[in-house]
Amino acid sequence: NFSHKKKADNIIFFCPSIGEGGVEKNLITISNYFSKKGISTNLITANKNKKKEFSNKIKFISPKNNFWDNKIIFFKNLVCIYLLIINFYNKNFKIISFKSNILALILAKLFYKKVVIRSNNSPDSFSNSFARKVFFRLFFKLADKIIVNSFDFQNLFYKKFNIRPIMIYNPSFNKKKIIRKSKEKIKFNFFKKIKELKIISVGRLVKQKNHILLLNALNNLKNKIRFKCIIIGKGNKYSFLKEFIRSKKLEKKIKLLGYKKNPLPYILKSDVFILTSIHEGLPNVLIDALTLSKKIISSNCKTGPKEILLNGKGGYLFKNDSQKDLEKKILLMMRNYKNNKKIYLGKKYLTRFDENLNCKKYLELMITL
Repeated sequence: NFSHKKKADNIIFFCPSIGEGGVEKNLITISNYFSKKGISTNLITANKNKKKEFSNKIKFISPKNNFWDNKIIFFKNLVCIYLLIINFYNKNFKIISFKSNILALILAKLFYKKVVIRSNNSPDSFSNSFARKVFFRLFFKLADKIIVNSFDFQNLFYKKFNIRPIMIYNPSFNKKKIIRKSKEKIKFNFFKKIKELKIISVGRLVKQKNHILLLNALNNLKNKIRFKCIIIGKGNKYSFLKEFIRSKKLEKKIKLLGYKKNPLPYILKSDVFILTSIHEGLPNVLIDALTLSKKIISSNCKTGPKEILLNGKGGYLFKNDSQKDLEKKILLMMRNYKNNKKIYLGKKYLTRFDENLNCKKYLELMITL
């Protein structure tokens, strides 16, 4: 019902640093959808190396070389300030920010333009003191709209900042695409024994993802269950986790596979997906695992997992950062292994995260702003 081209100015997707996580996956999906619908779509980033991920209909605005790809966020922010000024000075535009939200808010207000920011992580992860709470509240009030990706997130945000954001689920669910990508051929024999529980965890190897909790739990259970576990991801905890595996003599049971552009074939070969995060936004990878009919054990962290897993009806939830409860849920899942009711219920309600449905909500918000 919207006349897209008539009502929309230049839409600028602002994301100074593009990595490999869920935020970036959503950025790619949503911006490509905008361009497909004929919107004047622009992307400002310091990561020239990511251009191939986006539609060629998008005006990809980045430095001319790859020098800035791996620089720290401070320098990437400076580059993107420059890129926005030289490309859009005296032009009509609206900003939708996926990262560096404070910077995007300041730039929009300096240019007297509309700005939408997307908050990606639970407020508890960045506003854990009174001073930080006041600081972020002041800046968030500058935004024309704020988007969060779960109702739990929305309620927590309101409680923290007395600002009620708009809830739009991640456009994560595209059944045909997920199944097609999961069938990509890979050389992988670590899961070859039928009678071993095949465990997988996917996520950046950083403190937030809390992989050490999983390793400690599996080390404690190694004489109680037969298992193999793979962890996919890269990050600053790689050496620490690898040394733990070596010190506990778990090399034959647990492997760190590093970053994989497409982890879906590995999820397909697994039996159970375990997420141990301390906090999240809305973890897309749980939606992928459910789509592929995998059992799920997840921390009941803020925010997202509880909502995806229907408060435990679509998967097992354990107390956040509790090794004891994680071990308990692994053993409980093993005792009820043949019961697939949780998988059935979890999959039944995945249409909430439908790609086209939620991309359309982003589009309608931006063109009516």
